[in-house]
Amino acid sequence: MAKNDSNYDYITLEFEDGGTLECAVLGVFEARGREYVALFDEAANDVYFYRYLQSDEDHYDIEDIETDEEFDEVSAAFDQIYDSEAEL
Repeated sequence: MAKNDSNYDYITLEFEDGGTLECAVLGVFEARGREYVALFDEAANDVYFYRYLQSDEDHYDIEDIETDEEFDEVSAAFDQIYDSEAEL
């Protein structure tokens, strides 16, 4: 994926230590009865998952995934969705 590829929206994560990270939004998906967002860090070639909480059409929050079990289930759900879309 090219930097700032126009096919993706980008968000900037702001961390407690003052650091920031720009990520491409790969998509919002459901797993475990909740919504999650997959973010792609192009520099590190990593995908990050967060809980996604939409408060209204223009506002949302993200939360850390707190357990390894939750992360594993969310990661597997994303892989299944991604693999299904890749087959199309």
